[in-house]
Amino acid sequence: MNRFDRPRQSLAIAIAFLAGFVDALGFMSGDRYFVSFMSGNTTRLAVDLATAPRTALVPALLILGFIVGVAGGAAVVARAGPWRKPALMAVVAALLAVGGAFHMAERTDAALGALVLAMGAVNNMFQRDGEVAVGLTYMTGALVKLGQAIGGVLSGRRYTGWGAYLLLWGGLFVGGTTGALLFTHFSAGVFWLAVLLAAALTVWAWRVAARDAG
Repeated sequence: MNRFDRPRQSLAIAIAFLAGFVDALGFMSGDRYFVSFMSGNTTRLAVDLATAPRTALVPALLILGFIVGVAGGAAVVARAGPWRKPALMAVVAALLAVGGAFHMAERTDAALGALVLAMGAVNNMFQRDGEVAVGLTYMTGALVKLGQAIGGVLSGRRYTGWGAYLLLWGGLFVGGTTGALLFTHFSAGVFWLAVLLAAALTVWAWRVAARDAG
């Protein structure tokens, strides 16, 4: 995060908000499964295999779907060149729209599939040398950076830049809280709010790309 300029840092935080928002929707509509947090689904897979093997298929498919989403997003980024950010966000918005349509049709399984593909794909937004530079749908790395900063201060060392990681985590947290609150009141309608948010982020990403191209 610290290597990004302010527009990219702000975009990353906004996408983390979207990820938290969507994960809350998936969690609350899909029997407490995650669509962006695969560590949680891995724990559920392990527990299900040990205690109720018949239910293990769901977390296994979600993990597989996330991997497919990451792979598909990487392919989009590789082909889109300098316009990779808006192209990727447009794909994410389309997948979220598909998820919303399935949710309205009461196809929860298919809705979760579309959401997990979107959340896997969006992690390709910020790459460096072909690798993901910052995770947008999982915050363990950000919290480790924050903890290292606190440890550095306690040991007398000067450590700067931790604020960006705190804001990134905060984006996910606030997004999840917002998604959960809205889902309890609007259910299906809040899925379309996620689509609108992704569309707005597509425009934002296009402006960042256009600035770089100019």
